[in-house]
Parts: sequence; structure tokens; C-alpha cells
Amino acid sequence: MSAPLRVLIPSDGSDPSHRAVAHVLSLAARGLSVDVHLLNVQSAVRGSAAALVSPRDLEGYHRDEGMLALAESIRQIEAAGLKPHAHVSVGDPGEVILAFAERLHCEQIVMGTHGRGLVGTFLLGSVAHHVVVHATLPVTLLR
Repeated sequence: MSAPLRVLIPSDGSDPSHRAVAHVLSLAARGLSVDVHLLNVQSAVRGSAAALVSPRDLEGYHRDEGMLALAESIRQIEAAGLKPHAHVSVGDPGEVILAFAERLHCEQIVMGTHGRGLVGTFLLGSVAHHVVVHATLPVTLLR
């Protein structure tokens, strides 16, 4: 028996993120052995707001908000009989996703997109675009 495919699913709790989870679960339902890692990336609190809150409280805030965003995905994965690994980090989403994929030795990234298209990517930037351009492993995007 081969080792499970280690998959990273970045999730912000949105419908596109849930589609990524559903895709991975459909692969598992068809017999693919998967090791699922969920990742929520929180934006750093900056400026005077950060100075008013202790680092420990900020860390707790980010962890709580991240786990709240991951809660539905965790529930879906557990309902499918799998044990998800949940991670929360703070920083630039594209960079954090790539760093986690490398650190966790993931073999694939599966992520939902918000479907803003080329113009939106050019004007607003896109986490998915950044990940696809810079990843050294396969990336599956679901719209």
C-alpha cells in the first residue's frame, strides 16, 4: 500500500474553499488515500491596534479566528471519516501557503478561487495566481 497523498487546502471559510474540500473528499471517496492539511492565513494586525494588544492576545485572536474559518471544512472532512490537520498562520497568504506546502512536504495544493478573472488578477492581485506561479508542486484550482 502506498503512502497517502499529502494535500494542502488553503481555506478562508468561503464557498470556493468548501469546493476545494469537496473535491479532495471526492478523490478519497474514489479510493485515493489522502492526508489532508487545512490552512487558514490571517492578516497581521498592524499599527496602533497591534501596540494596544499583547502578543499573546493577538496570537489567541488569530488562532480563534482561523479555527472559526476552518470549522466547516474540519466538520466535512471528519464526516467523511478522515482526520484533518488544521493550521493557522499570519502573513501574506500566497507566501504562507507556499511555505506551509514546503514545510509539510505536501505533494499537491488544492484551492478554490473566487473567479475574478484576468482583470481582477491584474488589478487586485490574486492569492491563487501567486501560488500557481511560484509553486514547485501541482496546484489544482477550483472555481
